[in-house]
Amino acid sequence: MKRAAALVCAAVASTVYLLTPARFAQPTAGVRATPPGLAAPARKELAQQIVASAENGTLNWRSAYGYVEDIGDGQGYTAGLIGFCTGTHDLLTLVEGYTRDHPRNALARYLPALRGVDGTASHAGLDPGFPAAWRTESKVPAFRAAQDAERDRIYFNPAVHRGRADGLGALGQFIYYDALVFHGPGTGPTSFDGIRARATQQARTPAQGGDEADYLDAFLDARRLAMLTRHPGADTSRVDTTQRRFLHEGNLDLRPPLRWQVYGETYRVP
Repeated sequence: MKRAAALVCAAVASTVYLLTPARFAQPTAGVRATPPGLAAPARKELAQQIVASAENGTLNWRSAYGYVEDIGDGQGYTAGLIGFCTGTHDLLTLVEGYTRDHPRNALARYLPALRGVDGTASHAGLDPGFPAAWRTESKVPAFRAAQDAERDRIYFNPAVHRGRADGLGALGQFIYYDALVFHGPGTGPTSFDGIRARATQQARTPAQGGDEADYLDAFLDARRLAMLTRHPGADTSRVDTTQRRFLHEGNLDLRPPLRWQVYGETYRVP
């Protein structure tokens, strides 16, 4: 499965993230009392479809479990349903956790090499067999479940919790999710917390008494700037003609039907 050339590896994180992954607080009682928003099963399925349209060029997000490729973004191999990378620690964490539970898997032999290349673009010790081993293991239901769980732990659950704590509905939670997937956790100016900090300088969150649409507009402005700062000339349509479109339509609950464009392709969910 070929990804668009404009894409970068998921979790292109700051050095802070690579060395000390961000830790998110457990949901407070107040957050747990709010509507589930993006965590509702139908909304979660929709979120995976929209992310997959940008990450994999398809709405069939489950087709990406076996994807593995070096897309030339300086993060080594990109693999799996959310773009885990050999250069950004999340792929190593996934394989280490999976191997603890399933020691005789096709990827276990590559753990020393994965530790060696973590934080780099290197393939040392991974070629030529690692891509084939990833594809082989991705046919195993337990490894697919492990990918789901790691996606939720690092990206989806923190995004939903932070969105609910900020008083955001399903669209705002999705905007946070896509930002975490693309930029990674971390406090640097082009990582998630840096983007949120810039947005809150321009507008208050709903939890702070601000207008939800105004705040999301400010967040998307900050997100777009972060994308172009890290990758000048990058295609920002996953913000401009996807998330901004939903926002300008007033669809804060992210309710179908939806229509959007990303990287030159049009997608619809009835």
